[in-house]
Amino acid sequence: MYKALYVLDSGPYAWIYGPQERADIAQLVDVYAPPQTRASIQSDPSVLAPAEIVLSGWGAPEFNAALLDAMPRLKAVFYGAGSIRGVATDALWERGIVICSAWAANAVPVSEYTLAHILLALKHDWRIAQQVRAQRAYPPRETMTCPGAYGSTVGIISLGMIGRLVCERLKSFDLKVIAYDPFAPPEVARALNVELCSLDDVFRRADVVSLHTPWLPETEGMIQGRHFALMKPDATFINTARGAVVNEPEMIAILQERTDLFAVLDVTHPEPPAPDSLLYTLPNVLLTPHIAGSMNDECRRQGRYMVDELRRYLSGQPLQWQITRERAAILA
Repeated sequence: MYKALYVLDSGPYAWIYGPQERADIAQLVDVYAPPQTRASIQSDPSVLAPAEIVLSGWGAPEFNAALLDAMPRLKAVFYGAGSIRGVATDALWERGIVICSAWAANAVPVSEYTLAHILLALKHDWRIAQQVRAQRAYPPRETMTCPGAYGSTVGIISLGMIGRLVCERLKSFDLKVIAYDPFAPPEVARALNVELCSLDDVFRRADVVSLHTPWLPETEGMIQGRHFALMKPDATFINTARGAVVNEPEMIAILQERTDLFAVLDVTHPEPPAPDSLLYTLPNVLLTPHIAGSMNDECRRQGRYMVDELRRYLSGQPLQWQITRERAAILA
């Protein structure tokens, strides 16, 4: 059996690898030592030497040349979380070590969070709730206007894993879905029942705009103030991607000017916002602390993805969630 070691923070270890995941992994490989953290391997790097497989997640060390020198037998890393940006290095790629990520598992709760907020946005739920609380009375029904979830338009920016999942979930509703993604093949859009259009048109036409673009050098500040200025009256913007994709000062300026707009921001740049940020106080902003992704027992899905991927690796089957160097360059 391959020699395996868990290396990640203790909290994520418990979240990602539950009792059933650990039991299944123990049937597949020889977990030869207790779970390790970055601090423990720094104090005793000798524990790394036998490892052929590393099971990891949030709190993983950077797999740089120095660490890999201490792991001469390492063949594969199974990262039970999302982005591998803080984990993978040139040294990892150059040594031909396989790395797999549970990024697709993390996409599931993000798509669920997004769907919930799209539907609530179409009802103007937060705005009306704020009005009820402030007035301590129900507004006259004729004043409570909203686009609703019949015949309205939802705009999706980027049709990656999360964007596509959101589109699939939206098929159940009587909505028009439009999307901006210059790299999406037409056949993908047809399968998702989505109309491809320009970025400006997404902001101009949609009642709700949901951002799912990865944070890359090319996408930093991609969403500008002028895009928010294009939005329909009473439209909503949702960001579960990365705050840096949005020019936040310009967004804030438009939200101050266009009090009819509403923004649901699960991500900001930086995180959390600076203490004096207007994002805390603007009445047309709902700010949540990066909770769209996997939390608590949802993290077990990530562990399960890695158990299944480990099984495929050991049996010589094609891997489903391997991240190549080329793929890593375009993922969040």
